[in-house]
Amino acid sequence: MRVLAVAHSYPRFDGDLAGAFLERLYEALITRGHSVRVIAPADEGRGGEERRHGLLVERVRYATPGRETLAYHGTMTGALRSPAGLLAFRGLVRALARAVRSRAADADVIHANWWVPGGWAVWRARHAGTPPCVLTLHGTDATMLRRSWIARRIARPVLGGAATVTTVSTFLAGIAKQAGARTSPVVLPMPAEAGTPPPANLGGRGVVTVGRLTRQKRIHVVIEAIARLAADGRVIPLTIVGDGPERLALERMAGRLGVREQVRFTGAVSPSAVHELLAGADAFAFPARHEGFGLAAAEALMAGVPIVVAADGGGVLDIARPDAAAAIVPGLEPAAWAAAIGHMLGNAQARAAAAAEGAEWRRRLDPGAVAEQLEGVLEHACGRP
Repeated sequence: MRVLAVAHSYPRFDGDLAGAFLERLYEALITRGHSVRVIAPADEGRGGEERRHGLLVERVRYATPGRETLAYHGTMTGALRSPAGLLAFRGLVRALARAVRSRAADADVIHANWWVPGGWAVWRARHAGTPPCVLTLHGTDATMLRRSWIARRIARPVLGGAATVTTVSTFLAGIAKQAGARTSPVVLPMPAEAGTPPPANLGGRGVVTVGRLTRQKRIHVVIEAIARLAADGRVIPLTIVGDGPERLALERMAGRLGVREQVRFTGAVSPSAVHELLAGADAFAFPARHEGFGLAAAEALMAGVPIVVAADGGGVLDIARPDAAAAIVPGLEPAAWAAAIGHMLGNAQARAAAAAEGAEWRRRLDPGAVAEQLEGVLEHACGRP
């Protein structure tokens, strides 16, 4: 198959985390004998074509260099609140649509990632002879559908026009179906980073949590739980991996609660550094609400670390089964989170269960395994058996 992929986030250099899971996926598709061409936005004037790991990547210009910051910088949502940002966004959708229109004749199928801007651009580019489109929702785009009736109205023809809609979790599949997908969405998580299985996890380094430090991640719940454990005489280290607008407030909270010396903020780190931090963790805390999937929780299980998640965690509930390897906390009470985390600390049975479930997730999220599933979806969209 000749696949035309559209995404607003795709690696610009080796080690770039922007859309890294897509590069893993498409490399695996190439290994399976298909060709893939990627259309993505330029970044601050850096556009044009390049070949990355066997894929041809075309980065389209859509504004002046100073305004080409909607992708890769996490500013797209904020930019839509200003006239200049809206103008740049309109230019982005138009530029992606033009590129799709010019390349569609050379493709058997289109794979659009995120319904906006990529899926919307593909829908705008449609014409007689345009190949079928498989649309994948990843999380942030589905969250928009939950919150905004305007987004749902705009997205309905985009989702309805796709031959197949896939989502990375059961939670998102329900949102996509309500928003206008014409058939039941296919649940297809994105691949994790391939690698050798980690050594046996022996614990001893406390609690780890990973994520962008925003209100939706609710990291304050973990800090409060650590403070509750400390008040009960259990002084447990907490490592918070990631950065974001809530970091300063979280640091101040740790200070007010008297646990600042127990809490380590690493900032944003590489995937290999995350794996090293997980290697010695006793438990992984994931209090975020309405996650698209929760890959970090799956990676914790892969490292043999038992997990504690929120009952309203969304897609992460595909990963967290209420058994020895995972605890699901129904609310945000610090006492409940402290009890759940405390139960996992030094729990050999929980670590063994996590290692067993992690091995299964490692198999399911292997790039080759995910590419094989996507291959079937793409071929079905093309009308192939």
